[in-house]
Amino acid sequence: MAVERTLIILKPDAVVRGHMAEIIKRFEQKSYRFVGMKMIQFTREVAEKHYAEHVGKSFFDSLVSYISMCPVVVAVVEGEEAISVTRKMAGATHPLKSEPGTIRGDLGFVKNDNMYNAIHASDSPESAEREIGIYFSPDEIYTYDDSKRL
Repeated sequence: MAVERTLIILKPDAVVRGHMAEIIKRFEQKSYRFVGMKMIQFTREVAEKHYAEHVGKSFFDSLVSYISMCPVVVAVVEGEEAISVTRKMAGATHPLKSEPGTIRGDLGFVKNDNMYNAIHASDSPESAEREIGIYFSPDEIYTYDDSKRL
């Protein structure tokens, strides 16, 4: 199996509802490694760059406004088959269609026709590489030997 890196974003609803530690814990319990992590405040420009594939769609402006409403956590997760496993852990995009046991199934919700799904996860190796490059410079990505647990 291939060791991969992928980007996750703990979205505003995960931050304001206090679910950051639970989401991080799920990845660590799966033996994935965090090799880059920081809290950021999206600017409109960065949000539009991140969601560029959705330009022109009816939900684009609300998505950009939502992701920019408060700080979020961006992180690079590393491990075997990290992209597909992270997507599986995240669950279906719509929280009501996401299986129990997934992050979105357990922590996501819908309110006033707005969807809050707690996490973004890159959907392909190309997306992961592009998205990681938006938020992290090479010197902000770390390698370490986690076999020597303290």
